[in-house]
Parts: sequence; C-alpha cells; structure tokens
Amino acid sequence: MKTAAIIPAYNEEKSIAKVISEIPSKFVDEIIVVNNNSTDNTAEEATKAGATVLLEKEKGYGAACLTGIEYCKSKNFEVILFIDGDYSDYPEEAEKLLTPIFNNEYDFVLGSRVLGKREKGALPIQSQFGSKLAGFLINLFWNFKYTDLGPFRAIKFDKLLEMKMQDRWFGWTVEMQIKSAIMKLRTIEIPVSYRNRIGKSKVTGTVKGTFMASIIILGTIFKYAFNRKAV
Repeated sequence: MKTAAIIPAYNEEKSIAKVISEIPSKFVDEIIVVNNNSTDNTAEEATKAGATVLLEKEKGYGAACLTGIEYCKSKNFEVILFIDGDYSDYPEEAEKLLTPIFNNEYDFVLGSRVLGKREKGALPIQSQFGSKLAGFLINLFWNFKYTDLGPFRAIKFDKLLEMKMQDRWFGWTVEMQIKSAIMKLRTIEIPVSYRNRIGKSKVTGTVKGTFMASIIILGTIFKYAFNRKAV
C-alpha cells in the first residue's frame, strides 16, 4: 500500500536526519517533514536527508500535521505514518505499525510507549499521568481502552480523511483516538520502544508547555464528550 510518513518538526536540526534515514524505505514511499516555522536548520537537514519539506508558519503540532495531510491528498497515498522528529521513537519499528494495516487487519495502529520498552526518564511522570487520565476518560465516554497518547501511529488515509481532523495544537493525538473510537475503527495498540529525545521537549520540557498541553487535551476530550455536533 502506498505510504507516506509525516513528521511535524520544530527546531529538530540535530535529530531530523537520523529519523529520516532510519524509516524503512521498504514500507514508506515518501517522507514528508513539515517544518513548523523552525528557527534553526531543520528544513535544510531534512532536505539533505532526502525528505520532502513543507513549511507551516503557524506554530502547532496539529497545524503541521494538517499541512502534511493536505499535501498527501493529491498523491494517492493509502496509509499515513506519523512520527516525531526528535528521535525518541525508533523509526525502524514502523514495520510493526504498518504491517497490520497492510494485511487489512486494522485501520488504525497506535504505538504505545507505556506497553513497550523505554529508557529511564524518557517518558516523564507528567506524560504517564496524562496518558492514564486521558485513557480513563476515553474509556468512560467511548468504551475503548488506550494506554498512551503516543505520536508514533499509522492509519488508513481514507479513514483519516473521514475524521475531518480539526485540532491545530496539542489536542491532535487525542482527537484522532477519540474519533477512532466514535467511528468504531479497527484499532489496536502495539508496544513500541522509546528513548530520551535529542534536545529539550517543547511540551513536557517546561511547566508552561505541560500545563497548556494538559488543558488542551482535557478540553478536547470534554468537547467531544458533551457536544455531539463537534464530531
């Protein structure tokens, strides 16, 4: 199945080439890096590593992902792989996420850092707590159990388009998981490995980032739980 990898990236010049080089070309046809208005050499490093580079000036994880999706619409892709540009995930494990979709066993495969092996300190306490709380609420409202909100994930492109994704910031991952549950997609979590990222996290690396992400994620959950028109 024709597959694209979308990598939203903000100031990841030290890691982006590593991520691109280790995504298996056997399974991914095109790697798309969405430069989220970086102030460093992320775009240049991604281009040298062989990726297609797009620019999204509006800062926001979701905004970058939406720009990547828009590009893919005219390319006849069937599957989209999402992975971060900080080298915390193991790009070579893309095969684990894509194979169940290629075999038409699942529509959406989420890489769970909680279920997998991870380096000490790679997944901060606040991230683990946030994932548990979000998982509890999603199970409460939509009767589907998630262990993580990890960014490493793969989904059939037609199903992703049906979701009509909206969030342009930190609520992107949880919005996708909520909509997968609402749409009753064939969904599975697969353990993935996780290591300490290169550089400092823009979310959990600061108190402000952690607080903002938490508010947006919870707001997204309650928006879809109590406003059916939002779906």
